[in-house]
Amino acid sequence: MPPATPTLCPYCGTGCGLSVEVEGGRVTRVAGDPRHPVNRGRTCRKPAELGSAVHAADRATSPLLRGGADVPFTEASWDDALGHVAGELRRIVAAHGPGAVAFYGSGQLLTEDYYAATKLARAVLGTNNVDSNSRLCMCSAVAGYTGAFGADGPPPAYADLALADCLLLLGSNAAACHPIVWGRIRDRQAEGATVVVADPRRTPTAEAADLHLPVRPGTDLPLLNAMLHVIAADGLLDEPFIARHTSGFEAALEVARAWTPARAAEACGVPAADIVRAAELFAGAGAAMALWSMGANQSTVGTLKNRALINLCLATGNLGRPGCGPLSLTGQPNAMGGREVGGLAHLLPGYRRVDDDAARAEVARAWGVPSLPATPGLTATELVEALEDGRVRAVLVAATNPVVSLPDGGRVRAALERAELLVVQDCHHPTETSALAHAVLPAAAWPEKEGTMTSSERRVGLVRKLLDPPGEARPDWAIYAGLGRALGQGPAFAWSSPAEVYDEYAALTAGRPCDVSGLSHERLRREGSVQWPAPAVPGDEGTTRLYANGRVATGDGRARFAPTPHAGLADPVGEDHPLVLTSGRLADQWHTMSRTGKSKALLASAREPVLAIHPADVPEVADGDRVRVVSRRGEVVLRAALDPSLPRGVAFAPFHFGALHAPAGAGQLNALTADAVDPVSKQPELKAVAVRVQPAGAGPARRSD
Repeated sequence: MPPATPTLCPYCGTGCGLSVEVEGGRVTRVAGDPRHPVNRGRTCRKPAELGSAVHAADRATSPLLRGGADVPFTEASWDDALGHVAGELRRIVAAHGPGAVAFYGSGQLLTEDYYAATKLARAVLGTNNVDSNSRLCMCSAVAGYTGAFGADGPPPAYADLALADCLLLLGSNAAACHPIVWGRIRDRQAEGATVVVADPRRTPTAEAADLHLPVRPGTDLPLLNAMLHVIAADGLLDEPFIARHTSGFEAALEVARAWTPARAAEACGVPAADIVRAAELFAGAGAAMALWSMGANQSTVGTLKNRALINLCLATGNLGRPGCGPLSLTGQPNAMGGREVGGLAHLLPGYRRVDDDAARAEVARAWGVPSLPATPGLTATELVEALEDGRVRAVLVAATNPVVSLPDGGRVRAALERAELLVVQDCHHPTETSALAHAVLPAAAWPEKEGTMTSSERRVGLVRKLLDPPGEARPDWAIYAGLGRALGQGPAFAWSSPAEVYDEYAALTAGRPCDVSGLSHERLRREGSVQWPAPAVPGDEGTTRLYANGRVATGDGRARFAPTPHAGLADPVGEDHPLVLTSGRLADQWHTMSRTGKSKALLASAREPVLAIHPADVPEVADGDRVRVVSRRGEVVLRAALDPSLPRGVAFAPFHFGALHAPAGAGQLNALTADAVDPVSKQPELKAVAVRVQPAGAGPARRSD
């Protein structure tokens, strides 16, 4: 049997360790690493099937170029491909300015990849149009943490799950989406901790909870405000903590006072007695944690939901102590690393803001350039509008599939088709997005490159290179470095290894909230993983939890409460669209299925998308019938799965299936979604879409504008 090598899982942001065996140039076995502190040998089904994706027939192996969408691709050398892309970028910048170029990355890139991309965009091309699909999953959490604590970053760690007495989960089907975290929660529940789950559906997570709160989509804020109302009215506040360590409590409480349990019950569909019980369980626990994921974040009020959850923690003194605090569950393996390195339109490395003069000057000095652009760039959804009106002419996409994942997918496709230059770096081709490209650059996959990732608990670990990439494929950081050299900036991109890229980045974090100046590839290879902050101080072993002394990163050291007023759905139900469609993941699938869709074993449990819906909402439909789901923007055809456990008026469908994986004629779920965004985090509303459902044979649906 070949020896196994430890590495990290490239799926959700849990940061599990894997043990991988390779023989004859192929991945032969993947299992959980029993020595890794996060999962201790456990794993879900997806990593076990990674070999199917690594060795899939659709691996991109050579650079491809073409002059237009109606022209076939031709293979090119790397020199020719990067030279062509560089020439086109020069032409577009000369004619339209640096703002005409945009980079769109992914939480599946490694930190070194992200760093090379943001340096190329900002220091060489002079654009802050650098965003990623992390905008779709975690930006409301970023805004929530920053607003409350003065800096991004979850305060607690997974170790706190074993010390918590009450765990409140909202907008998270952790049993399916974060199964290793869920396993640790269940272990603690078996020891006596109470688990409360707020979710419209009776998911496996909700089924196992001690208390399930079936909150209607879009009404989390009435529920959370009512819980704060009860905590204050019943004398359960931690008043000494509030007085010593917080500000803004009265303004937050003023909003919460208006939400009595009775009023909240009418708005959100949760019995008033259960709201009271949830509040008392959370506030009465010796240590309580609030956990959430996309169900809280992907909303036009996603930041307010984050602040409301944090409000509950602050009001009860659940911060900085063992077993307590707010912990967002990250959706992608390196969404945290991307935030740290500047992979969002308003950020520079080390959680610096592009509109902070001093921070910008620090990075410019480190990069050896006179200045950096000062205006925040375009976010993911703003990029679509900028393509439509001609402000953006060139887009460089890496490790993501926005035609399937961004809201209003038909509009996204049409916008990308307008680009004068669309470059797609991916391990696989074609995808729904790379099929539109002018240049396809073949990227190394998960076991074919080395680099770092940061998990939901701020744990930095090392992904190991186990195989050579197929054909001419290269690591993403090396592709960006090659493009930098093609643009005449060789000295700035002279790295010979990803370890050198990381060292340059890590030095830029010294003294910052996400300080990793004490980390290196060598240390991570030796020690396994380390939680930041991990400054370059002898003997520093990393930091399990933040704010242990009660002081946070705000100017006065006090955590900030925030008022969290309720607002109606951005896409309201009406006579033509009387149902609310929510979406989410399946346990055995991942994002747009470019990896999991290659596994016959994983496809066996989910061969096509289905619509879960209460039987009374579609009395004319039988279980298994094909139905047409129509929103104000488009329609899809799905197979009905009647589910009497769903609340009336609520339907659910998985978002994974694009044109390459859904049955012919089914359509993509993102064709239904709107482009409404949270005004603070700029995160799109992806969870609540007003629809109507009719038998598939009822004829074409009319568009309702």
